[in-house]
Formats: sequence, structure tokens, C-alpha cells
Amino acid sequence: MSRPRTNPACSLGALAAGFGLSLMGSSALAQTADSGVKQVDAALPEVTVKGAVDRTPPSKNAYQATTTTIGKGKQELRDIPQSVTVVTEKLMQDRNLTDIKDVLHTTAGVTFQAGETGEEDIRLRGFSLSQSGDIYIDGLRDPSLYERDTFNNDRIEVLRGSASMLFGRGSTGGVVNQVSKQPYLMTQHEVEATVGTGTMRRLTGDFNIQTSDSSALRINTLVHDADNSGATVSKRGIAPTYRWGMGTADEFTASLYHLQYDNNPIYNHPWLLVNGRINAVLPADAFYGLASDHNKGNVTYGTLSHQHKFSSGGELKTTLRQGYYKRDLLATAVGFGTTNGAATTLGNFSDATIIRRNNVNATTGVITPSSKGRMAATRGTLLQSDYNQTFKLGSMTDNLITGADLSWDHAARANRFPNTTATTPNTTVGTPDNGDRVRDLRGSVPYDHYTARNLGVYVQNTLAITPAFKLIAGLRNDQFSASYHTSTGASFVRDDSLWSERLGALYQPSESTSFHVSYGTSFNVSGDTYQFAVQGPNSKDANTAPEKSRNFEIGSKLNLLDQRLSLNTSLFYSEKYNERNTDPDSASAQQLLSGKRHTAGLDLDIAGRITKDWEAYLSYTWMPEAKIDKSNVAALTCNTTGGVTTCNPNPAQQQGDRPGLTPKHSASLWNTYQINPQWRVGAGLNHRGSQNPEGNRVAKARDFTTGDLMVEYTINWQMSVRLNVNNVTDELYADGLYRGFYTPGAARNAQLSFKATF
Repeated sequence: MSRPRTNPACSLGALAAGFGLSLMGSSALAQTADSGVKQVDAALPEVTVKGAVDRTPPSKNAYQATTTTIGKGKQELRDIPQSVTVVTEKLMQDRNLTDIKDVLHTTAGVTFQAGETGEEDIRLRGFSLSQSGDIYIDGLRDPSLYERDTFNNDRIEVLRGSASMLFGRGSTGGVVNQVSKQPYLMTQHEVEATVGTGTMRRLTGDFNIQTSDSSALRINTLVHDADNSGATVSKRGIAPTYRWGMGTADEFTASLYHLQYDNNPIYNHPWLLVNGRINAVLPADAFYGLASDHNKGNVTYGTLSHQHKFSSGGELKTTLRQGYYKRDLLATAVGFGTTNGAATTLGNFSDATIIRRNNVNATTGVITPSSKGRMAATRGTLLQSDYNQTFKLGSMTDNLITGADLSWDHAARANRFPNTTATTPNTTVGTPDNGDRVRDLRGSVPYDHYTARNLGVYVQNTLAITPAFKLIAGLRNDQFSASYHTSTGASFVRDDSLWSERLGALYQPSESTSFHVSYGTSFNVSGDTYQFAVQGPNSKDANTAPEKSRNFEIGSKLNLLDQRLSLNTSLFYSEKYNERNTDPDSASAQQLLSGKRHTAGLDLDIAGRITKDWEAYLSYTWMPEAKIDKSNVAALTCNTTGGVTTCNPNPAQQQGDRPGLTPKHSASLWNTYQINPQWRVGAGLNHRGSQNPEGNRVAKARDFTTGDLMVEYTINWQMSVRLNVNNVTDELYADGLYRGFYTPGAARNAQLSFKATF
């Protein structure tokens, strides 16, 4: 619980006393005038009133958000003509959401692909939301893969639908913006210690120090360790930020962020397929990899920002960021072995079932370790400048937002290792985390190098024809250039000039109601970090023009119950209308932009207070219509051996299929109730409908619903204790999906947290 150092009752009392003296003085003057006594004009001393600036951030104290920075500059949510979900710091803390994946689990319409390298490829509305392309920090691209933590997040904003006019390349399904905690004008500190199942130990510190009337320093720190049956997590982080000139014409911010991690994650679980249904049979908290597996790395970036407020009301903000990212992953891919020469089935599955850690060539019988090794080092430089100004045009009001951004990324990656590890011993279902380890034989190998440069210039205009009716039009041009040099000697270069549009209209008949209709486009360039398919001397992706997408949306944003509760809805139609397909005539040389897919549905978000004691959050997405409209994927796969051709059904998704990772229903509900000043309870549900993996039309994961509980006891305004229990029914389900395996959802777990504010 946050509490200001000044007593508001004293301030209100002083204000009331001032009004009382003013009334007494007016009465005395009136009596003097009536008595005919001559009045003497006297000069009163000048009184300067200084308003409070940047006190405790609202995100600390509420689920409801009314403003956002996801639309270039700080704006009212009601002025964004697209669906936006905001997860505030209070919601993250109440639900104990410690990393970005936890947060996105509470955001409907988001699904996860279990990647071959251990990281998750995030999907929004069924479209890929690449972690390196569509994840942002304070409006600037976060260009690498790493284990993102929430310890320095004030809130996380999810903008849905095409948004290249705002962000440039990517953003087909939307973007995720992590908003960093900023210093505010108050000295206040918060420390939270958490212990939990899986020997979890987490300690975070949030120290805010007011250094003058217009400056403050804020330092956020993190220590996190856990060992969940062999799947270990170790994270250390620090994020100092100094801000000065608050409330003046020139405001400056300087910040540094550093996070290092050394994890041993559950890489994947094999499934058993029965009548097209994916059966998750392995325990969710069982680790079948090797003790020598690891996913470790670090990220360090520094940011400088300056905002100037002109006397005319305009604002110019310029931000520079330099970042360095390193990552080293070595993970064991496991599968089911044979039992007495027979394939593993539900009928013969037991604790004695073999968990295979090697690949066996069916033709030669050669055994090779099934390990995945990845090394990467990334440098990124971003410079962004945005200007906004409001003008009066007769009876109309015009708001102009314009700016430019320049980015430069260089990534060095080693993904191909001839001998990743020594041959690995197998294990059984009943003996997870058995301590087996092997030597890392990757050695020193050449890296693939990728460089991308982008210059984007945009302008958006919002014209208020009347106070209730606004028109929005935006246009952006990106000059994108990328080069790729592989360790095998191949080189590719890609240059593109791309335009993105945004059109919308707002009808706002009152301060509590806003209705919108919008159209926006986006593009995915071929020469982006994770979209080169390097195959031999040529890259088929490098010769392909960008994919293009568009989003149509109509919706409303309502503030109800005396502005305490936000209710936001939208109907959408998202379409990628020139998706990449392999050219069957020259598959090694190029791809065709002949594919097409779409998703249509409804988004619903509720956040705020239903009563003064009852606070709620709901995120729900319904996608009844999702379809691959055009594709050249063949219905059969045929092979010719010894002059004999055999054909089998192609398991890959084909024209007419529903895209993978696109469930019809997904939702997250959370609410808390303040029973009395000491006790507060909370409960929530998370639901995701059945879905296919991407690229596998014959396998389908069942739907699931998990429940979470929370109880909090407030000792006094400075101290509180909170207990969270997640997945209370210990539901066993497939969370992330790939073509032949899955990542399990978290097993039942509990955390006890103690928070002190001083």
C-alpha cells in the first residue's frame, strides 16, 4: 500500500481555512463599506501555487488505465482507434506475474509456439509476434531474445492489429510495449520478498528518492532463484533511472538496465497422439534434459531522453538507446523411445517408458545427440524523435504527431554445430532430473552475421471537426536495408522502401464514451533477423518482397460507474493478403507471395472497480472465423524410391484449414475483494480453447481452464503479506505447441510474499 509522506487531511484543512479567512475578509469589507468608512487599497503579497507533479504512479494502485504511451506520446486510451489491453503494476503484483510470458498469459488472444531453440514464438490473433520484432520498451524496439522480467515494468501495453504506421516493420497481429518505471517526486521505497514451491526465492527492491523539487532517482533491483525438479532459474537485475527538470520546459531522463540469467529450462515434452488428440502425459514439473543444459545470457542497455515543451503547447521528445545482448543456449530435445520394441502408446506408457535423448537414423542406425545449441551476440542502436502540437483551425482543433526513428542492429549467431555434445544417455519417465550431464563439444565455430538499418518517417493528424467527432489519418515511410553473411560464405542483401497507412474516426459524445472505426496496414520484410531461411548458396527468403497485412476494426471504449470501470470492446478483421509460400518450381531460390489468411472476431477488456471494495480485470477474445484462404501446400507428400512413388497425406496445414495456434476462445479473469481494512482476497480463471500446432493439421490440443487464488493480509500501511496459489486444480495441459512436441503449462505452485513500504 502506498502512502504519501504529507498528510492530505492537513492540506485539505489548510485549504478550508483559507476559504474561511477569505469569506471572513469579504464580510468585513462589506461591513466597512456599509458603515461609510473610507477603504484603503493595499497591495497583497504575491502567492505562488505550485502543483504536485508526478506523485505515486497510478499503475501502482489500480487495474484501470486511462492513458497509454503506445500511440506515440502520452495519450488518452479513448483516443486510440484500436483495441489496447493494459496490465498495470498492481495487477502484475497481485497475480505474481514475474516475466513477460506470465503477463501475456493474462492477455486474451495470445498463444505460444514451442520453438526449436527453447524460446517461444508468441502469436496474437493467430499471427506471429516475434520477440525480436514486435516487443518494445518505452516505444523503442527491443531487438533480441532474452528472459524478460517484470521487475522494472510500470505496466505492459498490448496494441492489437496492424500498426506499422506507428512502429515500422512487423506488428501484423499487434505489438507489446513494456513501460519502464520512472522516478516521481516523492521519497518512497518498496521491498518485496517471495518464497515459493520449487525452492523459489525472489527479492525485488523499488527505491525512489526525491532529490529536488524537480528531480528524482529511482532504482529497481532483482534477485530470483528457483529449482523446479531440475528446471532451474537464476536472474539478477538492476535498473537505475535519474530524471530531472520535471514540471519544467526541459525534462531529461538517463537510465541503465542490466539483467543476467542462467536458467536450465524445461525444453519440451513429447506428446502421445490418439485419434488426432494431443495427450500431455508427462508431469509438468518434470525435467528430462541434462544437468549440463543451460540457457544463459545478459542484456545491458542505456537510454538518454530529452523532452522540450514549447510555449505554444508543442512537445518534442528525443530518445537515444544503445544495447548489448548475449545468449548461450544448449538444450536437450527428448522423445519417447520404444518399449520392448514397440512404440510408446497410452496403453504401454508407464514409469519405465524410455525417454530418448538421442536421434537414431532409421536407415544407417547411427546415433547422434538430439541437442540444440545456439549462441548469439547482438548490438542495437536506436534514435527516435517525436513532436506533437495542437492547433486551432477556426472552430476545429487539429492535433499533429510527427517524427522519425533510426535503428541499427548487428547480430552474430551460431546455430549450426557439427558436434554439439557427446552421445547422451537415455532415461525413463520415472527418473526425471537424474543428474546426467555431458561435455559441451561445440567449440569455436564461425558465426552468421546480420545487419539491419532502418529509417522511418511518419506523420499522423487528428482533426476534431466538432468536440465529439474526430478524424485520424497517418502515413509512414520506411527505408529498410539488411545484409546477411553466413559462416558457409553465402551473402544476401535486401533493400525495401515501404509505406504504411492508418485511417480512423472517433465519436466521443461524452467524457465517458468513445466509439471508433479504423483501418491500418503492416508489413514483414524478408530481410529481418529471424526470417532468413539460409539454405545453401542462396536464401529463398532474401529474394522475396515483404508480406503485407491489414486490419479493420470497429469498437468502443466506455468508462462506467463514475469513471471507475473501463469497458472496451472491438470487432476486428485481420488479414495477411500476400503470405510467403514456397515456389514449387524453384524452392531453393525464392518464395511466392501467393498465400492469404485472415482472422475475424471480438475483443473485450474490463478493468477497474465495480465497487470501492471490488476490483476486476477481464481480457477475452473470440475468434470464430480464422482461415488459410490461399496456400500452395500440397495435400499429399510423395517420394520416389527405386522407381516406385508412394504418397501420404501431408500433415502441414493447407488451404481451407484453420491456422495453427488460433483458438476460438481465450480469456483471463481476475478480481479481488477488500473484506475489511486488513483482509483482501482474489480469484481468477485462465482459459484457452482447443488449437492445432502451427504446421500440423492432424494434431489438436484440448482446451483448458486453470484457476488462481490469492489472499492478502495488511499488517499496517507499511507492511503486508500475500499468498498466491496458481493452477489450484493442478491441471495438466499443453501450453506452447510445436509440430511434434509441447511445452507444459506450470503445475500447481504457491508463493508467499512479504512487502514493506517505507
